[in-house]
Amino acid sequence: MTTTTPRTAVLGEPDPPPEPARTPPPLPAQPRRRPGRVLAAVLCTLLGIGLIGGAGADAWLEHRAAHRPLPADAAYRKAESLWRSAPVDTLFPPVLAGPSAGPGGSNRIWTRIALAPDADCPAALAADWQNLLAATGCTRVLRATYTDATRSFLITVGMVFTPADAPAMTALTGRLTAPLAYGFADSQRAAWTASVIDKAPAVVYTVSAFADGRPLDAPRPAEDAMKKDATGAVAQAGLGHEAKAVADRIGNGLAVLAAPPVTPAPEGSR
Repeated sequence: MTTTTPRTAVLGEPDPPPEPARTPPPLPAQPRRRPGRVLAAVLCTLLGIGLIGGAGADAWLEHRAAHRPLPADAAYRKAESLWRSAPVDTLFPPVLAGPSAGPGGSNRIWTRIALAPDADCPAALAADWQNLLAATGCTRVLRATYTDATRSFLITVGMVFTPADAPAMTALTGRLTAPLAYGFADSQRAAWTASVIDKAPAVVYTVSAFADGRPLDAPRPAEDAMKKDATGAVAQAGLGHEAKAVADRIGNGLAVLAAPPVTPAPEGSR
């Protein structure tokens, strides 16, 4: 029996020659930049920046315009149309609060209980008011009625809008007489007040009454009924205070609508 050894290596046999190094293929040649294309790209970039900047400037200008108050005369003229453009609840709020508005600094609160449709001036105003407003003209009359928290009193409120300028409206100051009532008979009128709004071509008036419907003598100016030495049921009940306080709140609200406070622009937009 014979044995053989497997051949795994031959001593003295030279190693195979190394493989030649592979040279990487040459990179493709970069295209040459043409000056015209470079210039076009730069122009497009600048144009885009300009458009973005222009849009930002437009937005800034619009923001500034929205927060810029109207000139006084323009705001005054615009207020002439508030009778049809402003929501009724802003002209005659459903509830009015009167801290310290009653006799002796007592608190008051009034609730709106009736609204009249806007009316032509001849239908809503007495002849003496129509005569006084002949110099200013009269556009429209709005009216509402309020009651106090105890429902003991009624206060009718009116707004008379005109197409007049400020000097013509100022000429009415101190000349207005007792207005008609809305929501109760004229014979029930207790105290009244009327004033010209300085921010709008309008007059605001109020008339107070007892809710039980009792007839009274001629209505008294609210300021007279509010005096410390005033006597009589109207003064003692505080109906002068009721008329004056409601008129002040409705008049102030109308003035704010005519010339609203300007909202400051954000710091970053200045």
